[in-house]
Amino acid sequence: MDDATLTLIDLLGTVALLLWGVHMVQSGIQRAYGPNLRRGLARAFDNRLKAFAAGLGVTALLQSSTATGLMVSAFAAEGWVDLVPALAVMLGANVGTTLVVQLLSFDVARISPLFILIGVMMFRRQGATRTRDLGRVVIGLGLILLALGRLLVIITPYEDIPSLRLLLGAIATTPFIAMLFGAAMSWAAHSSVANVLLIMSFATKGVVSYDTALALVIGANVGSAFNPVLEAPSGGNRTGKQAAIGNLLNRLIGAVVVLPLIPQIGPLLVNLDPSLGRGVANFHTFFNLALAALFLPLLSPFASLLRHWMPPHFEVPDPSQPIYLDPAAREMAPIALGCATRETLRMVDILDEMLLETRAALQTNDRQKIGETRRMGDHLDALNTAIQSYLTAIDPESLTEDDDKKLAAILAFTTNLDHAGNTLDRNMLATANKQFKRGQTLSAEGKAAIDSVLDRLSQNLRAAATIFMTGDVRAARVLASEKTIFRDIEAKAMDAHFQQLRNNKTDGVETRTLYLDLIRNLKSVNDRIVAGAAYPVLEDLGELRITRLRPKSAAPPENNEPDGH
Repeated sequence: MDDATLTLIDLLGTVALLLWGVHMVQSGIQRAYGPNLRRGLARAFDNRLKAFAAGLGVTALLQSSTATGLMVSAFAAEGWVDLVPALAVMLGANVGTTLVVQLLSFDVARISPLFILIGVMMFRRQGATRTRDLGRVVIGLGLILLALGRLLVIITPYEDIPSLRLLLGAIATTPFIAMLFGAAMSWAAHSSVANVLLIMSFATKGVVSYDTALALVIGANVGSAFNPVLEAPSGGNRTGKQAAIGNLLNRLIGAVVVLPLIPQIGPLLVNLDPSLGRGVANFHTFFNLALAALFLPLLSPFASLLRHWMPPHFEVPDPSQPIYLDPAAREMAPIALGCATRETLRMVDILDEMLLETRAALQTNDRQKIGETRRMGDHLDALNTAIQSYLTAIDPESLTEDDDKKLAAILAFTTNLDHAGNTLDRNMLATANKQFKRGQTLSAEGKAAIDSVLDRLSQNLRAAATIFMTGDVRAARVLASEKTIFRDIEAKAMDAHFQQLRNNKTDGVETRTLYLDLIRNLKSVNDRIVAGAAYPVLEDLGELRITRLRPKSAAPPENNEPDGH
């Protein structure tokens, strides 16, 4: 390889190290304080000033206004936050990103090995989970400082290369072009912090002029506002999307006002601090503080304008398409797991509707309704696949031990719900449809018995949803005991069927066979419901046996004792 190629690889690797350091700080804070950060934001929605302060503080910790925006979008989707406090949080988040830039604008690269050493010592501590997470944060800070120092070393020998000067000269022809370039860089990196730090390095070494650096900083602010707009969830409640677009609009307004004033602003910043790198950091802070001061008093009319431009719209959603699986939320494990949990409850609703429609179809012998009900099974399949793909895309490094348990519980519950739907669709309803086509139907007594079992099954499904959300142990034991009840129902139906055959009563054998098949399938559905919700809770407490067989010397178990099958 020639020197130019090696230098390019060195430069790209250093930029990647910078981004990875920012990611480590963000993930470490999320793991250590994630739920507390969400609660802090939720409590701050009383008024715009508290919301602004919360957005500033949370973003200063996370080093990502995008992450804070995702939390706001999640709250908005729940209907917990109005547009005005959401916009205030966004303004605070913009100011919060400048604090870390201010800190790193000082010449602290020499202490990066100390940060990494302390971080590793904290990370290697056994048992102290929060200490390990904070160690990850300190390591990330050390990597950021190390990357910044390395950037200066790489850039210095190439300041006067004609091709680089030509490229940067083209960018610097007008502030508008420089702003567009900075916006593209920030959008691609998903981090205005890393982008501004890179611009500071360019300005310090004279790679770009001071005015060009300021225009690039404006672009970095505009570019980072595009990501929440593209990633905000859409739907009937559009508060999250309105807040993201409002944040982009106020930055664009700031860019339009400030960009022509750069020639006058530059000398003022130099007089304030002759260090060009510090001047870039100061401009970044002043720009966002000015926007906050301008828009905070005007948030109410601004929000009204956004609502007028983007009124709520309601569409009939495709039942097979996920509603709550926000792709951007995967960057924050607690929010991602919450999204998956809400989508899982949609699967519960679909399966419950399948049970209701199954009852109607069996009562009326309606083959068309059977076909409509079977299509709901396809919806369950699609949602299960979407939820599993969503969960497996979450960064494992961002998951705490509790997050791992929650993820496993979601996967277990959705898988069993999907299997329960498949049993209804491919076994029970397919068999009923075939028998109805032949003119064989249930007797009045059979229909009443199936109705009773379906009622019980629907109640068990709702109990399973409650156990999935709360992890209540007593409710899990009660639900697990339902397996014994359904086993007895199946055994009685089978005994009655064979008793009829022994008595040479072959009349109505097809009807009794249909009834027995339906009971077997409903028992299988109940087994899946119990396995998906009750068993994970009981297994975590060690209350499940490996086998239903007991030692010969042991006393017979009670009927309602949960087993492992």
